[in-house]
Amino acid sequence: MARIVRALPGYGNIPVNFPVIVDERMAIVESAFAYLHELATIPGRSHALETIRTYGEHLHDWFDSLEQSEIAWSQVGEREVAAWRNRMLEKPSPHTKRPYARSTVNDRVRTVCRFYSWAHQRGWIEELPFHFVDVRVQHRRQSMLAHLDARPGIVAANVLTVSDSERLPRALRADQLRRLFGALASPYDLMAGWALVTGMRRKELCALELFQVPETAHLDADEHPLIGIGLTITKGGRPRTVYPPIRLLDATHRYIDQVRGPLIRKLRRADRSYRPPPSALFLNSRGMPVSPARFTAAMGAAFTTAGVVGTGHWLRHCFAMTMLAQLQKQARTTPEINPLKVVQVLLGHSSIASTAIYLRCVEMHAAELEESVAYLYGALIDDG
Repeated sequence: MARIVRALPGYGNIPVNFPVIVDERMAIVESAFAYLHELATIPGRSHALETIRTYGEHLHDWFDSLEQSEIAWSQVGEREVAAWRNRMLEKPSPHTKRPYARSTVNDRVRTVCRFYSWAHQRGWIEELPFHFVDVRVQHRRQSMLAHLDARPGIVAANVLTVSDSERLPRALRADQLRRLFGALASPYDLMAGWALVTGMRRKELCALELFQVPETAHLDADEHPLIGIGLTITKGGRPRTVYPPIRLLDATHRYIDQVRGPLIRKLRRADRSYRPPPSALFLNSRGMPVSPARFTAAMGAAFTTAGVVGTGHWLRHCFAMTMLAQLQKQARTTPEINPLKVVQVLLGHSSIASTAIYLRCVEMHAAELEESVAYLYGALIDDG
């Protein structure tokens, strides 16, 4: 049975925690190792370790399936990849016990196909185990923003991927946000507040440090409604600035003084060996930094309790849509503003195509966004 082991410090240019796939004899699967290592170290825009870890998990499942079927990775064709794909479509994930989303299945298939494309280019295999077919993309209804859709009418699609209808993000209504925040305990309610009003990803939230929270006592809320904070730990490592409202920063200072500090003192009294993290802003009940996985779990439980469909990432979607809607209004009187470009910068998207999806969301859910904009900018964010 294939498995993944994580690289430890001190092994040359192999990143710490780099995923290494080994077979049942604990021998390294050289082709997978070479592929992932090249992605992590060679390109000028090397992939983030989180991306490498995801690709490693996809390839691990693939190589484990091959090993159980006693099939050499270099001898497979479309039939074998299709059988692996069909198993994911028919059976639930052994980890979550839930059915795989079709988008997840496609992501895994694409990872495997990228690996084989790389292997073909490097001369490891003679033929690719997949091919492409032309697929006609149905044009959506015309609108004033239709000229921004540069996608061709016919595209080349991997024959092994399955049809997956486009699911547009949807902004949460004010009543849904109230229920959601009511179901969150500290510090996850505060973290959710940061996600909602800045669009920060979970990785970025969990990486926030004490020194990044500026003092606000000397600032007037009317003159400084938003405060810029620089982020260095972001997706792709691209620095950017987020702009939390001063009231959120005030709430964060209260958390530091009234929750974080007393928690650390309580844990130290109970265990003298406990050493609090020197700089992590958000701590869990054990006094350790909140991890992205723990934040995801807390948000998932809160969505369930609130009776709202979604995940923590929906707060980022909500920020993007409400910000875009507000900027579009402002652009009517300030035409030099480019709403889409501003939102792209605030979200940290490398391509404006990733941001453009929110244009259709704003068109479809304009009424709901009116309430969300009010919530986003303080009318419903409790000051105490």
